[in-house]
Formats: sequence, structure tokens, C-alpha cells
Amino acid sequence: MKNRKGSEKQGQTHLKIKQGQRFPLTIKRMGIDGEGVGFFKRQVVFVPGALPGEEIVCEVSKIKGKFAEGKIVKLRKPSPDRVAPPCPVYAECGGCQLQHLSYEAQLREKKDIVRQAFERYTKINLDKINFKDTIGMDEPWNYRNKSQLQVGHQEGRMVAGLYSPNSHRLIDLEDCMVQHPQTNKVTNVVKAIAGDLNIPAYNERKKSGVLRTIVTRVGFETGEYQVVLVTAKREIPRVELFMEEIRRRLPDVTSIVKNVNPKKTSLIFGDETVVLFGKEKIEERMSEFRFNLSPRAFFQLNPVQTRKLYDAAKEAAELTGKEKVVDAYCGVGTIGLWLADGAAELRGMDVIEEAIKDAQKNAEAHGVDHAMYVTGKAETWLPKWEKEGWHPDVVVVDPPRTGLDQSLIETLLRVKPKRIVYVSCNPSTLAKNVNDLTQKGYKLKSLQPVDMFPQTAQVECISQLILKEGN
Repeated sequence: MKNRKGSEKQGQTHLKIKQGQRFPLTIKRMGIDGEGVGFFKRQVVFVPGALPGEEIVCEVSKIKGKFAEGKIVKLRKPSPDRVAPPCPVYAECGGCQLQHLSYEAQLREKKDIVRQAFERYTKINLDKINFKDTIGMDEPWNYRNKSQLQVGHQEGRMVAGLYSPNSHRLIDLEDCMVQHPQTNKVTNVVKAIAGDLNIPAYNERKKSGVLRTIVTRVGFETGEYQVVLVTAKREIPRVELFMEEIRRRLPDVTSIVKNVNPKKTSLIFGDETVVLFGKEKIEERMSEFRFNLSPRAFFQLNPVQTRKLYDAAKEAAELTGKEKVVDAYCGVGTIGLWLADGAAELRGMDVIEEAIKDAQKNAEAHGVDHAMYVTGKAETWLPKWEKEGWHPDVVVVDPPRTGLDQSLIETLLRVKPKRIVYVSCNPSTLAKNVNDLTQKGYKLKSLQPVDMFPQTAQVECISQLILKEGN
């Protein structure tokens, strides 16, 4: 569970309820992890699997500081939005949190998750801004273009999947319902070959074995696909035979890559990448754009919704063809290129040099000659450009879940672009950052939630901030 700070009543120092205690509970809202939130004796209780509006009998399973976690003992009054989850390992896997909630209700609750974040961290009256309904999918399944599955041994066979929540038990995923079918097929073939050839899975506790993770990425539009074998050691046993078998069973494979990650870390990728077969990169298309994707390059995981996300960002940018635009977390240049036809000039930056090289090539490939990409942080480049007399009109930010660094917020407040388009994957850090920006010169004009990950509790949100007059 994530940090619940801010969810409790102010001044509370301990819980009056105890572990194992049972009581009736009405679920008021959905929490940031998709769990139900209720209150007993004015104290907050989080219940995984419970839905807003439901009446349950709850048993307290954990006491954590100022809040409790519980489980459903009896469902007294189910929500009309409750449905039967179609995935056979839904309860064990933990990769999805909302398969038991109708999709229409998922979209409604995701908007409320954004609302809760702004109520918690800001004093902004959301009724006075353009707070739009969540943009959803027509078909909210099989949407992920990339899978990253941990490898292990169970009962003498090789498996690949995700760890069950709060455990070291690996759940084998043979047909994940949110993955593109091709990623499922490819992963199953690769793990079967690795098992047949007795290539040992890496055991973190024993620090033995080789194969850590099978990463598969597929181009929805191009059909190209790449297999990345993440290994703990440089040498893969019987590697020639391994490659031969992959190519025999997957004759249309575009790329096979080895990535070496010997460190004890939760990060998937290491620093060393070697192409074993085919191209280093695969190609994906979105509308008229083509993107070359190297193994570690960031690219949105849901291509269908990415179009809607970027269209919403473009709408928020309000470009007329005269603006100087900065893409502050540009990656391989996707958002910036989507906005390029409405900008007079485009500049982007990213700390990953590999991504910047891809962004430059992507811009050149599309004839976008008014774009420039540099390696580094926006808080370094924006003041430098300001001194040179170059001032951005619009800054687009798409940061990781941790949100904007305080140094970048301070830089934006100094540079003062007319508009900031904030693309966020974490409503809590979005609300905190928006609060900082609106305290010192900006006004929140609109919020647009976008469902990039159906069946999960995650929600993306685009906020448009405009510089107040006189600033």
C-alpha cells in the first residue's frame, strides 16, 4: 500500500480499533490503490476489493500508524457496479485492481481519485474550473504494448509473471488479459525454450542463475516486436541454440536483445545492452508519426489511448503556430512531435542520452526541422536559454510518478511561460505541484483525466495552467 499521509483526521495519534476486530463498514470512496475507503469511529479503514457505496462486515488485518487495513468478511450490500472479474488469476496477481468494477464506473471513480487529490493538497474549487470526465477506451482489454515478466522456477518448470502482492510468490501469467496477445505469445515461447534448454532463472536470495526478466514490446501498427532477455550475468548458457530456437519458433521476430543487470535492485534494466539478432530498435506508428524504439526508451504503454492523451495535451497547449514550445521530459520526442505542427519552434530535453538521440532521429524522419533536442534537465537548460534571449511560451511536462523536482518548479516560476501543460501519471504529486504553481503566479484552468490503464487504479491527468495577468 502507498503512504496514506493526508487521509486521516487531523490531530489523530493512534487508532482505537484493534487487529482482528470486526465491524460493519460503509465504503465511502475509492482510494488511490483501488481499495475501498470507509470510516469506523471516525478512523479511516482501507479495504481492498470493496467498492464505493457497499456495506460490508470488515475484519481489521493490519494497523499501520494512523490508519487500518481490513478485509471483507461479508458483503451485506453489493454495489450495482460490481461485476465478475474475467481473469482467472485476478485475485492472486495484483497487476489489476478494478476488474470487479464495471468499466463505466471505473471511469467515474478515476475522476473522483483526481478530485480527492486536489481536495487533499490544494484549496482550489474544482467546480470553478473545466474539470472534464475521464476519457476511456472503447475496448478496455489487450491494450499494453510491453510486458516485463520476472522469471522463476516452480515445480520443475520455468514460469514468468508478477509477484503476488506482499509476497515473494511468482504468479505465472500465460494469457494476461490487459496485454497485447502477441506479448503473451512471445513470452510463453521464450520461457518454454529457456526451460527446455535448462537456462537457469536468477534467484535473488541465492544470487545464482542467469535469466531475470523477459521483456517483450510490440508495435501495434507495424507488427514489429522485440524480445529483451534481462540477465544477471554476461554469458547466457547455450546462447546460440537459444537464439536458433527463438528464431525457429518465432520466425517473424524483429529483434532479440540481451540486457545485463547484475545489481541487487528493483530496476528492470542494467546499463549494458547487446543486440543478439536483428535490429536494435523496433518501429511503431501513431497517425503520421513513426517512432524508432530502443530497448530502454520510454514509450507510452497504451498506443490507442496515447493518441487521445496527446490530443488532449495539444488542446491544452492552445497553439496558434507562433509559440515557442518546450517538451521538458521529452523521451523519444513523442509529445513534442505531436504538437510540432502548431509550434513556431520546439525544444526538448531528457536526462537519458539514448532517448535524445532517438528524439533527434524521429524529428529528422518527420521533417520537423524547427525542433532541437538536448541532454540534461529543464532546470539547467531553461535559465541558460533565458539568458540567451530565448523565452518559451508553452512548457509541456510529463514527469515520472514522483512529479516535478522543486528546482524545476522554481525554474518555471522564474521563466514564466504563458502556459504550462502538465501530463501526470500520479494525481497526488500533480495536485501538490499545481498547488505550488498556483500559489505563485499561475491559475489552474482545466483538468482532463485519461484512462491509460483500464482495470487498474491508475489514472493519467492533463492540467492546463495559465500565467495570471500581472505576473
